[in-house]
Amino acid sequence: MNTRPLNLCACLMFVSLASPTFAQQAPAPANADAPKPPPPPLSFFVTSEGPGKGADLGGLVGADKHCQKLAAAAGSSKTWHAYLSTPAANGEPAVNARDRIGRGPWHNAKGAAIAKDVADLHGDNLDAARRGNNLSRTTALTEKNEPVKGAGDKPNQHDILTGSQTDGTAFTDGADHTCKNYTSSAAEGSVQVGHFDRTGGGNVSWNSAHASRGCGQENLVSTGGAGLLYCFAID
Repeated sequence: MNTRPLNLCACLMFVSLASPTFAQQAPAPANADAPKPPPPPLSFFVTSEGPGKGADLGGLVGADKHCQKLAAAAGSSKTWHAYLSTPAANGEPAVNARDRIGRGPWHNAKGAAIAKDVADLHGDNLDAARRGNNLSRTTALTEKNEPVKGAGDKPNQHDILTGSQTDGTAFTDGADHTCKNYTSSAAEGSVQVGHFDRTGGGNVSWNSAHASRGCGQENLVSTGGAGLLYCFAID
C-alpha cells in the first residue's frame, strides 16, 4: 500500500499549525486606530504679562478685561475672570476670589487638570496648606502654553496677585491687601500674592504667600513678581 500521499498531507497540516506564516493572526483591537479625544479646552492660565502698571489693574473690571484679552488672543471664546478678592468698603460688600471664578473643572493649555471644582481648588477638606489642587510649577502655564518664570529663574516672577486669604476669601482685618482695590501703582501700600510654583520662604501657598512691598511695577518686581494674575473661565 502506498502511504506517501497520506504522509505528505500530514506534514502539510503540521507545517500549517506550527509555522507563524500559516498561523492565524490575532484580531487587532477594535479601537486600535480610533482617534484620541481632543484635550479639554483651556479654562485656566497665568497671564503671560501684566498690564504693566504694577497693582493698578483698573479694579476688578480692568483685571477681568486683561484676562479676557489674553484668552481671546489665544483663541478662547469663554468668559474669563481674574482670581482676585476685594474687602468690603464704602457700603459695598466684600468680593471673594473663590466666588467669581465659576464652578470648574479647570484645565491648562495642555489639557492637564488644575482642579475639579472650587472646593478642590482651595483644599477645603485638607490641612492649612490647602494643596488639594494640581496647581504647580509644571501645570501653571500661560495662555500661550508656556511656563512662567519661578524661583531660581531670572527674573523670578512667581508672585501672582490675588488679594486673598488661603481659603480664597477677602481679608477682614481692615488693612489694605489689594493696593486700593487694584487701582494703585504707588510705591507705598501692598497687595497679597501667591506663589504659583509653591516655592520660597516659609509660606508656599499658591494664593496667599505674602504681601508685596509697594504697589508700583518696580515694587512688584523687587519682591519676585511682574503683576501677573490667575485667570479662570467661568463658563
